[in-house]
Amino acid sequence: MCGIVGYVGGREATPILLEGLRRLEYRGYDSAGVAVMNGDAAGITIRKLAGRVQGLRQVLAGEPVHGSTGIAHTRWATHGAPTTPNAHPHVDCSGRIALVHNGIIENADALRAALQASGHRFCTETDTETLAHLIEDAGGETLEARVIGALGHVVGTYGLAVVSADHPGTVVVARQGSPVLLGIGEGELFVASDASAILEHTRSVVYLDDGDIAVLTPSGYHIIDTQDHVQLRPVNDIAWDLQAIELGGYPHFMLKEICEQAETVRSTLRGRLLFDSGAARLNGLNLSPEQCAAIQRIVIVACGTSWHAGLVGRHVIQELAGIPVAVEYASEYRYSRPIREPGTVAIAISQSGETADTLEAMRAARAGGAIRVLGIVNVVGSTIAREADGGIYLHAGPEIGVASTKAFTSQIVALTLLGLYLGHHRGLAPEAGRELVCRLSQLPGLITRTLALEPQVRALARAYADRPTFLYLGRGVNFPVALEGALKLKEISYIHAEGYPAAEMKHGPIALIDDQMPVVFVAPKDDIFQKVRSNMQEVKARGGHIIAVTTEGNGDLGGLVDHQLRVPATAPLLSPVLTTLPLQLLAYHIAVLRGCDVDQPRNLAKSVTVE
Repeated sequence: MCGIVGYVGGREATPILLEGLRRLEYRGYDSAGVAVMNGDAAGITIRKLAGRVQGLRQVLAGEPVHGSTGIAHTRWATHGAPTTPNAHPHVDCSGRIALVHNGIIENADALRAALQASGHRFCTETDTETLAHLIEDAGGETLEARVIGALGHVVGTYGLAVVSADHPGTVVVARQGSPVLLGIGEGELFVASDASAILEHTRSVVYLDDGDIAVLTPSGYHIIDTQDHVQLRPVNDIAWDLQAIELGGYPHFMLKEICEQAETVRSTLRGRLLFDSGAARLNGLNLSPEQCAAIQRIVIVACGTSWHAGLVGRHVIQELAGIPVAVEYASEYRYSRPIREPGTVAIAISQSGETADTLEAMRAARAGGAIRVLGIVNVVGSTIAREADGGIYLHAGPEIGVASTKAFTSQIVALTLLGLYLGHHRGLAPEAGRELVCRLSQLPGLITRTLALEPQVRALARAYADRPTFLYLGRGVNFPVALEGALKLKEISYIHAEGYPAAEMKHGPIALIDDQMPVVFVAPKDDIFQKVRSNMQEVKARGGHIIAVTTEGNGDLGGLVDHQLRVPATAPLLSPVLTTLPLQLLAYHIAVLRGCDVDQPRNLAKSVTVE
């Protein structure tokens, strides 16, 4: 989850590191720091503090650090409180080795005890500090040899960048279970945990694989494994540009990304709709018609918002393709006893493609006998994308806001395309497929119309921003939208909210309803709308305030609900793409009114790369 950036070349490192940290801050913002060296006897200079990157920038303005080689880090705390001593970079006893680290060292306590027994003095509560002391003790004439020697004692995950005053102009990078990449420039090289940190300087990147060790100097780089075998990795070109990771006049990335959804859904659909046959073109799945026909079961593994998208996908795939679908929390699936059912396909959903639990669940599914493992991800070159047998890229562009918005709607669209693809090879009626393809092509325009509800949503936010708790209710394919709406409100406004199937309200949550609790119904016009309307009556009878997200032309609900937000009509299976938009806007505007940090909510980070 933390952010790493590093530089070696001919320029001043500090401005490059600071700008990289600014772009990575969505990955963690508890503390930040830099370590820079210029090759003289002064060794390595470190500046760090608890707090945001802007605070570090101010420190460096008062106490500049000069040098052309450096590493930097912005932290999401795991081991140890977010304090200045616990901030990265960390050093060894001599102060001549410094490193930054993403991941978790699982045997850190045992390593610390052994190191302390041999005379090492520790200054922090972190697991990372053990790595610096291990490298100090390791033998070897080169820095990479010492890093390899140290890592031989480590159990856990790491994305690691190390510098040493005894090896000026060198950065050593290692990866095991935590993403890290190299940026290739002219006479200079970069290290980052995310391409956004270095996009200003290069679009050519090399993604490291688990077990890789990279050695960077101004003259070039090479990649080896822990046995000193040379590894060849392709150079990839980043497709998106710098403008995609700038605010572009919006006050927050979250609002920008909400408003981008007409275009991001269009990008997810582009080139994939087959109007004549009523099917989808998904060459990246690497699934033949025969393999589609052989699928007997699908298990979707995901976390958070991606799990909610998977729940929508279950409805879609079961209806279009007739395949039973289970949706599992990745964090639970990886530790459950797998049921080896023949003909099972696993699908891992992750915006970043690096979510640790989802990646491990995907591996567990493969080990458990899944005949194919597919990925639905947004980040090209991510670990899930590279390890999957096939999959679907979202093409939604970089998502910077911690609370996912545009990735969610693109995930739903991608899962619908998957349902069409499978259904086409498993007997879906062509006319039904053509109808859905037509409706999919209309979605970008319908999204634009739905986002025009923002003034109404803003007024609702002003009316309810002070409420202590919300209840979100939906049924069928829109029950996951209720879950997602509640999650968004919790994430960024810190208001307690729960999502439930509307009919389940009677089995407990109805006890909470009073005139202080807003109840949000996700109730488009569909086959079960009248059932949801009955649930509204139950809330009204108990004095609850009802906000209904419903469909244009669905009759006047004014005598029943307090507020109506009407989205355009579309195919029932596609309605979650539209009904979720007002809920994203509601969470956003309530959070702004409450003075919350919308893009960087407390205790959260964008990409959860630790368990």
